[in-house]
Parts: sequence; structure tokens; C-alpha cells
Amino acid sequence: MRTNRLTLSLVLTVALVIAGTGLYWLFSSMAIFPSPRGIETSRSADTMLQASQVVFAPPRPEDAPEDIREGVMLGYHILMDTQTYAKQYVGNKLNCRNCHFNAGRERNTLSLVGVAVTYPKYRERRKYVTDLVTRTQGCFERSMNGKALPPEDKHMQALMAYYHWISKGLPIYADIPWLGLKKLKSGHKPDPAAGKQVFAQVCTRCHGDGGLGTAIAPPLWGPESFNDGAGMHKMKNFSAFTHHFMPKNNPTLSVDQALDVSAYATSQPRPHFQAGK
Repeated sequence: MRTNRLTLSLVLTVALVIAGTGLYWLFSSMAIFPSPRGIETSRSADTMLQASQVVFAPPRPEDAPEDIREGVMLGYHILMDTQTYAKQYVGNKLNCRNCHFNAGRERNTLSLVGVAVTYPKYRERRKYVTDLVTRTQGCFERSMNGKALPPEDKHMQALMAYYHWISKGLPIYADIPWLGLKKLKSGHKPDPAAGKQVFAQVCTRCHGDGGLGTAIAPPLWGPESFNDGAGMHKMKNFSAFTHHFMPKNNPTLSVDQALDVSAYATSQPRPHFQAGK
């Protein structure tokens, strides 16, 4: 009797093991695990989705929500008329719109649409990560030859509100194709003497014979222009801006002409950058 019971227990144990193994393989065959190719396809789809969201369609400042509209509008006015709305931080006769046409809301300019989703970012000048407040302070110290706006100042807060509003809908850290300047590729050696001729033929009608500005265009050198620490003082930036956007609304200069006139303009006297002045 005892032997029969032991034999029966052994048989049942073996049967359970076999059944359990069968169920395991059954459910394993039904499970769906993503293959590496599936994961790669998913990532590609995410990239395509993000790319489809990168559309240049900045909202109007006046359409900002009521609770931030006043700040957004102040930021817009600072960019359009810096001499009036942030004069205490400006040390020359420039306005932000001189480089950022229509307060940065145009694509064919140094656009500001999307800057709010690309910062913080690494800046070669600082050899470290920089946020948008610090970047804006640098513009005032260098391009405007003025003073850095305190982060808590209402002018700086208004600029931040404006940047974020016109960047509405763009994905964080997306590749924004219209930001920055596309540098010129050329084997041409810039010639300041040839650039002086280009300036006389093309640029003086707006910027004046001496490059000191007129009622319709800013000074390109002299005491009322950007200082030698500004990004536009670098010939690679000046030439790219000139080729892509000048004359305003009708860019006509060739790459070689832009390089030549850049060599001439950046060699002219201008204020010296003094940090924290």
C-alpha cells in the first residue's frame, strides 16, 4: 500500500512538471517582444513626428494669453525700439531689430522664433552651458555696448516671456533649421580695399558715407555701433549676415562681395568691450 502511494505521488509530480513546462512554452510563444528593428523604427517615427512639428508659425504678440500679454508686449517693444523701452541698458544707437528684423519674427533674419526651446546650450565663448538670460545679457553688453539686465528686472522677464510666446508649439530641443547664421563657404581671400568699393556702391545709401548710420539704418562702426566683443564684429558672422540679408529685403551681394565688405567694415574703429562696466 505504501509503495503504491509513493508511486502515485511520483507520477503526479512528473505530470505537473510536464504540464507546467507546456504552459510556459505556450504563453511564451504568444508573447510579443519588440525586436531591435522595431525599436529603431519607433525612434525614427518619433524623429519624424518631431520634425513635423518644427514649423515656422510664430503667434502674434498681441494674441498672448491675458495674464502674460503685458509682459510679451513689453518684450516685443524692447526688441523693436530698444532706445525707448530699455534705454538705461543701451550704450549705442542700435535697436535689437537691427539684426532681429520685426523683433525676430521673420525667418529671413537672425530669427528668435525657437530660441526658448534650444536653451540652455553650450556656448564656445564661455566653454560652458549658458541659459537664455545670460545669452541676452551678453547681447546687451556687446551688441548694444551697454549693461546686462538683471535677471529679475521686468525688462528681462518681459524678453523671456516674449521668447517663449513666439516659440509656442515647438518641441523642446528640436532641431530648429532657421536659427543662427549659415556661414559662407569660399576660398576667396577677403579684400578690405575691394570691400570699401562695395560699401560705397551698395551700403552707403542706407548706412551713410562714413558708416555711422542714418535715419533708416544703424551705424556699422564708430562710437555708436556694436563693440569689438560683439558676435557681429567677427568677420564670419558679418559676412554671412550681409550675404543672406543685405540690402534688407533685397539681398544681392555675392559671397565674395560679402566677404570683402565684411573685411572692410570689421577693420573700422569701434568701442572696446569691457566686461561688467
